[in-house]
Amino acid sequence: MYASSSSVYGDAAAIPMTETALPQPVSPYGVTKLAAEQLCRLYTVNHGVPTASMRYFTVYGPRQRPDMAFHRFIKAALLGEPITLFGDGEQTRDFTFVEDAVAATIAAGGHGRPGAVYNIGGGSRVSMNEVLELIGRVTGRSLNVRREAAQKGDMRDTFADTTQARTELGWAPNTSLADGIAAEARWVQVALPVLTS
Repeated sequence: MYASSSSVYGDAAAIPMTETALPQPVSPYGVTKLAAEQLCRLYTVNHGVPTASMRYFTVYGPRQRPDMAFHRFIKAALLGEPITLFGDGEQTRDFTFVEDAVAATIAAGGHGRPGAVYNIGGGSRVSMNEVLELIGRVTGRSLNVRREAAQKGDMRDTFADTTQARTELGWAPNTSLADGIAAEARWVQVALPVLTS
């Protein structure tokens, strides 16, 4: 099982993104993810190693790395600190709750087709402005958002077509964005004394 990323698609793929779209990554991260996918495929074709690559779409949830957006946004909201948002906030993502990503990976490990690639997404396309509104509601805080220019290599939009994962793996996402953000916010709040010490 290889943890790949929606970053392999870049900005040229049609929305929703399908596994058959031509990958055109716009960041070094996306390029390295695609290169490793190709190595997995090589080992399946040439040596019979049963690999599968999971193209995760923006995974979030409890225990998320502290440098990731949701963690930083929630922590800043709880502490009353400013939030830096790159771009106009209308860029969209398909956010995937960590438990859904884990369930998909387990399903692929048991039922995945050797050499296959699977899109794993949360099932909805949401703007960053909508995410910030939701974080404000969940935390009960008024957010101080500071906007900066968009970062180079940042994709404008992502949205997964998960038909292949649903059909071949019997998988579908179960956690709404509102429930997932609430779960991450609860975890950040409990972890805050450790995170700020």
